[in-house]
Amino acid sequence: MVATDDKRWIVGVDLGGTNIVVGLIPTEGGGVLGRRTLPTDSVRGAKFVVDRIIAMVEEAISDVTFSFGGSREDVAGIGIGSPGPLDRKTGTVINTPNLGWRNFPLRDLVANATGLPATLDNDANCAAFGEWWMGAGRGTSTLVGLTLGTGIGGGIVLNGKIFHGCSDVAGEIGHMTIESSGRRCKCGNYGCLEAYASGPAIALRATEGIETGAETILPDLVSGHLEDITAATVYDAAVRGDAYATAMMRETAWYLGAGVANVINILNPEMVVIAGGVTHAGDTLFAPLRAEVRRRAFKAAEERCQIVAGTLPGTAGVVGAAAVFKQQHFGAV
Repeated sequence: MVATDDKRWIVGVDLGGTNIVVGLIPTEGGGVLGRRTLPTDSVRGAKFVVDRIIAMVEEAISDVTFSFGGSREDVAGIGIGSPGPLDRKTGTVINTPNLGWRNFPLRDLVANATGLPATLDNDANCAAFGEWWMGAGRGTSTLVGLTLGTGIGGGIVLNGKIFHGCSDVAGEIGHMTIESSGRRCKCGNYGCLEAYASGPAIALRATEGIETGAETILPDLVSGHLEDITAATVYDAAVRGDAYATAMMRETAWYLGAGVANVINILNPEMVVIAGGVTHAGDTLFAPLRAEVRRRAFKAAEERCQIVAGTLPGTAGVVGAAAVFKQQHFGAV
């Protein structure tokens, strides 16, 4: 089926290391309809994950077309956001450490199974594009997005288009080196931002401190099972006034602030949008982050750049994936 601009909906798929989120977006923009969220369960293999995506897409289409009086012919196609690196032209996931895939033809597997045209882009690119189209970045021209979750993704929107670079790997902000001989990252490098400020990294740093004698309520929050500490546990303890957890959040903000300052100095964007569970920490995170950016970035660039939390929690990637499809097939967003 060839997409045309009289179609009513586009399916957005946000494939993450932890969860898959699927929903339909009206072609003119709007809220996510028929939203579904399920665990990725990548340990069960690539075929299982693809089958789950296909089932979620079909269920969402059936739900929305039934609820709004349409038919499958009203669905233009599917936009997919996936961890990368990717080859967008072939629709292939080249390598993704959090899923363990290599040279995997994700786009065509989904398109062939559903009979709908599909596009593939980086999940963090999609999240940034979603915030630009329908979220915090509406009305901006230049925007950088960071997604903080299982890893740290980044996306760059310049003049209303995702900037991909010459080989589709632009925006890998999480793999910016901030400690030249620091922690080993899943990508194989040392000292990446992701190795310090992703959700698992925050939990790991907190646990390491506890094991060396730090005084904190964190063990009490997980009944002594330190392996159950997550970034959310650290945020919770900080909100409760725990000094150690607050210090962990401040340290995380310093790392993020250094990374954001580098981005601001290089790209001079109007806005940096930070999305993911870490934003629930509020000013515990954002106040020291902004202070670190002020300390490190050029004043003229920092003063013109807003650093804000995303306004599409849980759906930015779905919205952005649909926007990618719309731009590629309809020519505009």
